Amino acid sequence: MDKLNAMNTFVQIADGGSLTAAAERLGTSLPTVVRTLAALEEALGVRLMNRTTRKVTLTDEGRNYLERCRSILADIEDAELAVTDRQGEPKGKLVITAPVMFGKLHVGPIVTDFMKQYDKVQVELLLLDRTVNLIDEGIDVAVRIGHLDDSSMVARQVGEIRQVVCASPELIGKTGTLKQPEDLTRQNCIRVTGLTPGPTWRFRKNGKLQHITVNDTLVCNQIDAAIDACVDGIGFGLFLSYQVESLVREGKLVYNLTEYEPAPLPVNVIYSRPRFMSTRVRAFVDRITQDLQQVLKQ
Repeated sequence: MDKLNAMNTFVQIADGGSLTAAAERLGTSLPTVVRTLAALEEALGVRLMNRTTRKVTLTDEGRNYLERCRSILADIEDAELAVTDRQGEPKGKLVITAPVMFGKLHVGPIVTDFMKQYDKVQVELLLLDRTVNLIDEGIDVAVRIGHLDDSSMVARQVGEIRQVVCASPELIGKTGTLKQPEDLTRQNCIRVTGLTPGPTWRFRKNGKLQHITVNDTLVCNQIDAAIDACVDGIGFGLFLSYQVESLVREGKLVYNLTEYEPAPLPVNVIYSRPRFMSTRVRAFVDRITQDLQQVLKQ
C-alpha cells in the first residue's frame, strides 16, 4: 500500500464529506477510494471513519490521525517546493473563513488581490457567522472576532472591534439620547442572536462590568435585516462597529452610550502551527495580517 497516497485519500474523504466526493476530487473511481480507506484502516488496526452510503463521520482515532496526515502532507509539499524552480511560489488550494459581513467588506478584497498576484492559487472562501474547527473542516486560515479558546492554533491579533449601541436619528428625536445603560430597559431593542444569544447586553460603568436585560422586541439571526430595522427606527441595536460605521458616517444611525462600551473585541488571524504551513498559507497569512492591521487602524 502507498501510505502517502492512502493518507491523501483519507484527507480528501474527510474534506469532501463522502467517499463519492473524494473520488471526484482525486479523479479516481469510488471502489478505489473504498479499497484505499479499508487498506489504511487495516494497516493501522483502527477504524478511522463510520460510513454510510451518503456520508462519513470521523471516529476519535480518525480525528487525531487526520491532523497528523495534514501536517505530514503539508511538510512534504514544502519539501518539494524547496528543491524545485517553484520555490517560494504559492500554489494549490487555500481554504479561508471569516464572518459574513466582515468577510464581504474586508477579507474578500484581500483575497482577490492575493489571487491576482499568485495566479496558481485556488481559493475557497467560506463566509460564516459561526465558529468553525479548522482541523475538522479543512480550513487553512480563519479570521475571528472575539476571544479565542483554541490553544492548538496560532493567532495573530490584527486589531480590535468596538461593540456599539445605535439608533436612528428619528428614534433619538422621540426618546432623547440615552444617559446610562439602564435607560435601555425602557426602550425597544433589536437583538442579533449571533452577537448576543440572550437579551443581556454588557456595558462598563465606573470600571465594572454591568449586565442589562433589554426589551428585545425584534430578535434576528441575520445582521443586514437587524441593521435595516434599526435604520427604520424599530429600536436600539447592539452591533459591532464595522457593521454600522458607514451608516453612522451617512447620518442614518447615531451612536449611543459610547462612554459605557465594554472592552473592544480582538480580531485575530488564526492558523495551524507554523511547521504545518504550506507556502501559500504562509504568504496569505502575512498578506492578510498586514492588510487588516492597516484597515483596523482607521
